[in-house]
Amino acid sequence: MLIDDFNDIIDYWIAGLNHYTFEQLSTKPSAESWSLGQLYMHLLENTDFYIDQIAICISNNDFLNEAAANHANEMFRNNEFPDQLIEGPPENAATPQPISKHQLQAALVSLKMKMNRTASLMAKSDFKGKTKHPGLNYFGAEDWLRFAEMHFRHHLRQKARIDIFLQQLTAND
Repeated sequence: MLIDDFNDIIDYWIAGLNHYTFEQLSTKPSAESWSLGQLYMHLLENTDFYIDQIAICISNNDFLNEAAANHANEMFRNNEFPDQLIEGPPENAATPQPISKHQLQAALVSLKMKMNRTASLMAKSDFKGKTKHPGLNYFGAEDWLRFAEMHFRHHLRQKARIDIFLQQLTAND
């Protein structure tokens, strides 16, 4: 079930916080890249947007006949993002640092609860509307939920790169 996959991956990210100090979460590998904390903030912000899109999709039948872009359909068929660095929108540069480790933990737990409530409403809804993804055309509610889970997994690669950087910092201390 899609919600089970989502819960598994968000639980992984929640548990992962236990392995870092707040200083590590706030350390950027370079001036142009995100800290691990900013990566968490990005996941929180984007997933909240995806949940909002699901809520719209299950409240109407708007754009029912619209389709996702071909490359989005390929991602869904492969059940993953392409294994490449993806340049996000310019506003990603303004992704804030977290205030605290506790803020991230609480926000992730809250996000998980919100997604689970929304998935429960999805299961009861007769509506099959779609909303437009900024770059991938139209998604229905299930697409948005799957995209959310795939997005968390996609960023595991970035997390691994930051982990290597943090391990090298620790080794050099």
